[in-house]
Amino acid sequence: MTKTKYAALLRGINVGGNKKVPMAELRQVLQDLGHEDAQTYLQSGNAVFASTTGKTPTALARELEAAIEAHFGFRVPCLVIDGAHLRAVAAACPFPAAELEGKQLHATFCSEQPAESRFASIDAPGYLPEEYRVGDHVIYLYAPNGLGRSKLAEALAKPAVVKGLDVTSRNWNTVAKLVELTRD
Repeated sequence: MTKTKYAALLRGINVGGNKKVPMAELRQVLQDLGHEDAQTYLQSGNAVFASTTGKTPTALARELEAAIEAHFGFRVPCLVIDGAHLRAVAAACPFPAAELEGKQLHATFCSEQPAESRFASIDAPGYLPEEYRVGDHVIYLYAPNGLGRSKLAEALAKPAVVKGLDVTSRNWNTVAKLVELTRD
């Protein structure tokens, strides 16, 4: 079977002392699941691994969530994205990523394609110069003053937009690094 590289994006770990997941233990959990070449990036829940199982990214995510819960005793929502999709997300970015600081551009990865109707309550011109665009299972956010000051990021995180979806955001520096780490 062909070896495919994936990125696992864990949501809400190692923030404010909650849901502590040491990266060495996360790599071991991935290896115990039979994955190869497990690496982590930063302490915020980014892992890369190779798999020959042929399972879908969704199946890999559910398997990882169950293994994390069994190992650490708490649930952590996970998204698993194959390297080809990560490269496509980077290539399709509607904003000039090369000209921006990584903290100005974010990708919110979604477990399912968000319907346009989810964004009906957002008055996009009212948030300028901040902007967003919806891509393939991703919401791109340009926040020139950073995510922490972004009013548009707050609006995009409201239940009307994300309810029922597993979502997690990464700044563009992290997206670029994950693209690099998942190259064949």
